[in-house]
Amino acid sequence: MSNSDPQKPSTPLHSVSVAGVVVRDDGRVLVIRRADNGRWEPPGGVLELDEAIEDGVVREVYEETGIKVRAERLTGVYKNMSIGVVALVFLCRPEGGHEQLSDESTAVAWLSPDEVVTAMNEAYSVRITDALNSAAAPMIRAHDGRNLTEPAGN
Repeated sequence: MSNSDPQKPSTPLHSVSVAGVVVRDDGRVLVIRRADNGRWEPPGGVLELDEAIEDGVVREVYEETGIKVRAERLTGVYKNMSIGVVALVFLCRPEGGHEQLSDESTAVAWLSPDEVVTAMNEAYSVRITDALNSAAAPMIRAHDGRNLTEPAGN
């Protein structure tokens, strides 16, 4: 792509999102059913320009679920190759609040790791399984919105 148009960047633009894999002491994981597509996913959304990354995770989880969390550590970086979204996923612990719906969620639930695998597309369930593997360094993965498109990056 040439840079003949001063309004167009010479490099591709990506959207950056954040998501929280919120795990209770009993091992159950907080998930939402998205209002826009009906799919079960970890809560998350677009990182705001003036926002620290961990603050974005805390905000998004609270907005979509009513649960206040503490972001503990980065567990993975995931790129949706079909739409250019890069998601930073964090392991989080609940610190208060109560489950509630939002404009972005039609259901909020605490699922077991096994339930996650059956309820979600691979591109989203892997975020939870990666986060629950506490011994692993953050994973780097690519997907098409439903399925992984290449093996794990590390």
